[in-house]
Amino acid sequence: MRPMMDTASTDDRPAIQRFGRADLQTHTAFGDGMADAQTLLDYVERCTDLDVIAVTDHDDVGGALLAREAHARGNYRFEFVPGIELTTRAGHLLALWVDEPLPSLRSLAEAVELVHQAGGLAVVPHPFSWLTCSVGRRTLDRLLDNGDPATHPDGIEVANTTLAGRVTGARALRRNRERYGLAETGGSDAHFLEGVGTAATLFPGTTAAELRDAIEARTTMAMAGRAPSMRRLGFRQLALQQVRGLSVTPRKVIGAQIQKLRSPTLPPIGGLR
Repeated sequence: MRPMMDTASTDDRPAIQRFGRADLQTHTAFGDGMADAQTLLDYVERCTDLDVIAVTDHDDVGGALLAREAHARGNYRFEFVPGIELTTRAGHLLALWVDEPLPSLRSLAEAVELVHQAGGLAVVPHPFSWLTCSVGRRTLDRLLDNGDPATHPDGIEVANTTLAGRVTGARALRRNRERYGLAETGGSDAHFLEGVGTAATLFPGTTAAELRDAIEARTTMAMAGRAPSMRRLGFRQLALQQVRGLSVTPRKVIGAQIQKLRSPTLPPIGGLR
């Protein structure tokens, strides 16, 4: 059931304002997810009540651009946000409302600043988690104490239904409310269709523009539901996804760095042109 809030109407009777739901971290088969963009969008349409969906493949905006094209061709009731899950030297960082490539393996401060320069918002996903590549508490403390708002993230993910997100979500929520004051977001971090929408960001309104306004105003809330069981996903599918994760993402990160070191006169990695 969706949360609602009362607002005053012109005739003094309380009106009901709807809170929208957005999943701000999903992955497609362009990266290490298990469903292509079209299948993901169709699933969101049929099987969820999400108002906004973001595609955030690791270290490559290509998956989000493919999803945006598929979304534009369809007649979907929900809105779309392109993004990337960047690998920084301190851990992962979500770059939302970004539709251009951004470099990996920069410092966290530099990565956040690059996201802002690209017109996007930066969100720290699954913070403090030791089960995946995550920004640590001391690193985030130092960053937010540096006095430079251009390098400060806009939000922190406090609801994530993966195991990596669940083990530290409560601690991140507590730290944010005691010290950081960042916008609180939720994202499923779904690599399987069954996980999409199991965590969400709640915001006043229903559109992507209203979602962005809410993140910037720090008026979002996060919620987490129940993650799909391993039995439901199937052990074969889980194993295949792990293989993809161990091959696709490192190749995108390391391959880009190697390419930068190669002579511009040499052919790009992957073959001659």
